[in-house]
Amino acid sequence: MRIRNYLAGMAATLALFPGAVAAQETYPSKVVRIITPASGGGSDVLSRLIAPGLSASLGQQVIVDNRGAIASEIVAKSPPDGYTLMINGSPMWLLPVLRPTSNWDPIRDFAPITLAISSPSLLVVHPSVPAKNLKELIALAKAHPGKLNYAAGTIGATPHLAGELFKVMAGVNVVRVPYKGSGPGLIGLMTGEVEFMFPGAASAWGYVKQGKLRGLAICSLQRSHLFPGMPTMSETGLPGFESVSPQGIVAPAKTPPAIVQRLNQEIVRVLNSGEVKTRLENAGIEVVGNSPEQFAAVIRTDMERVRKLAREANIKVD
Repeated sequence: MRIRNYLAGMAATLALFPGAVAAQETYPSKVVRIITPASGGGSDVLSRLIAPGLSASLGQQVIVDNRGAIASEIVAKSPPDGYTLMINGSPMWLLPVLRPTSNWDPIRDFAPITLAISSPSLLVVHPSVPAKNLKELIALAKAHPGKLNYAAGTIGATPHLAGELFKVMAGVNVVRVPYKGSGPGLIGLMTGEVEFMFPGAASAWGYVKQGKLRGLAICSLQRSHLFPGMPTMSETGLPGFESVSPQGIVAPAKTPPAIVQRLNQEIVRVLNSGEVKTRLENAGIEVVGNSPEQFAAVIRTDMERVRKLAREANIKVD
C-alpha cells in the first residue's frame, strides 16, 4: 500500500510539471551554445577548451558564440532550456553593482552552474622601485603621498578594484593611471611610466621570472603552487586582501534544476580531465569546478564586497 501511495503521489507531482519532465528526459536534443563576451578573451579561450569534452559527454554539438558586451543581456533573455549557456568573468556580476542601470541582474536573471576557474592578481612593481616587499611599498607610498602611480584598465575591472582596495586597506594615497587594458598597462609598467600594478598573475609571471618586473605578493588568500615562493598580500601586511579573476558558467534563470545539475557534473568533469586541467595550470590558472550553490554564494559575497569598496572608494561606472 505504501509503494502504491508513493507512486500515486509521484505521478501527481510529475503531472504538475510535464514540460520540465519532458525537457529533462530528452535533454539535450539539439546544439548547445556557449555565449562569451569577446573573441580571444579569457572566456572565449576557456569555452573552446571545454566545448569538445562537453560535446562528447552530452552527445550534441557544443558551439562557442562571441557576442561582445551584450553577452550577458542576450543570455538573460534566452529561453531557460539548457541550450544557451554563458562563460563570463566577474564583471558579469560586479558591473551591475557599480552601474545600477545595467540591463541584467546577476541574481534574478541567471542560474549559476559552476565557478570554473580562478586566476589571482599579482602585485608587481618596476625594478627601479626601491620596495622589496609589500610593507616597504606601503611605507614608500605613505612617505610620498600622491606620487606613486598604478596602472589599471577599465574602471571596475579586477586590476582597478585591486588598486582601490589597496588604497583603502593600506591607507595610502596613490594615483590610478588608465590604460586600454592589462596588456598596455603591463607595457607601461615595464617602461617605467608607472610604479606598480595588480595584473593577473598568469599574464605577469613570465615578466617576473625574466627580471623585467618584481613580484611582491600574490593576491589570493592562500599561497599558490602555480607561483612558487610568492607570499600572499594577506600574510605580508594586509590581512584578508584578496583579488582574483574568476570565470563562471551560468544559464538563464529558471533553467530546470536537473539540467543545471547535469551540466555542472559534465563541465566539472571536463575541467578536471587531464589535458584541460594541465593546460590551464600550465597557463597559471587554477581549476575550481564547484557546485551551483557554492558558485551562487561566491557571486553574492563578491557583490557585497565590491558594494562596500565602491562606497568607501567612491567608485562609479557611467
